[in-house]
Amino acid sequence: MPDYFFVYPAYLQRGLSRADGRRVPADQAVPELTAEELLEAARRLGAKASVEADKHYPRRFFDYGGRLRVTKSGTRSKAAFLRALASEVRRLRDVAGKK
Repeated sequence: MPDYFFVYPAYLQRGLSRADGRRVPADQAVPELTAEELLEAARRLGAKASVEADKHYPRRFFDYGGRLRVTKSGTRSKAAFLRALASEVRRLRDVAGKK
C-alpha cells in the first residue's frame, strides 16, 4: 500500500453533491477552496503534505484545481483526516476574517 493519499479540493467543496465528489458532510464543507488553503491547513494539523498543481479530480476533469499529496502517519483514517482538514480550513478563514 502507498505511504500517502491524495486530497482534492472537491472532497471538501460546498455546493458539490456526494455524487460529484464531496466526502465530508454538507454542513462541514467549505466554499471556494484551493489546494494552497488545503496545504496550509494540513501543515497546521501536523501532516507532511505537498501540492500537485497540475492535477485534476477525475470526476471534475474540466477543473484543474490541483491536489494535495499527504503522507500517512498514525492510525487516523482518511475520512477522519478530511473532517479535521475541513474544520481547520474553516478555523483559518475565521481567523483571517477577524484581522
